Amino acid sequence: MTTTINMQTMRYINLLRRVARVNTTDCFVYNNVIIYVVSAGEMKRALGERGKNVRELQEILGKKIKIVREAKDVTDMQRFIQDIVDPVSFKSVEIRNENIVLTAGAIAKAALIGRNKRRLIELNKILEDYFGKELKII
Repeated sequence: MTTTINMQTMRYINLLRRVARVNTTDCFVYNNVIIYVVSAGEMKRALGERGKNVRELQEILGKKIKIVREAKDVTDMQRFIQDIVDPVSFKSVEIRNENIVLTAGAIAKAALIGRNKRRLIELNKILEDYFGKELKII
């Protein structure tokens, strides 16, 4: 993973650490949602009792927050992608010719690509950082 952390991202990371007392492995924005990536063992603490930490972060930042489990390797890739793009769903994920190929229906494909390909560009950057592969949606 070769994510570049800017000052804004560092502020988000420090805020999660202060509110939930959890270290995050990464933080990024997808579809105007701040997404924190934490290890599986830290998920319960990161969310807080009945989602208390998520609600507090949303109130402080004024944005929607998601906390997702980190992907250790390519086998966790489908769950990781689904957690990020939820509630949009897709049929399958596979690796072909060093690309991540995401199979989706017409409506899901349009939602995943977004207006002016904004969501596609954001998701592609995330997946390149995590898995070193480019995204293709069919």
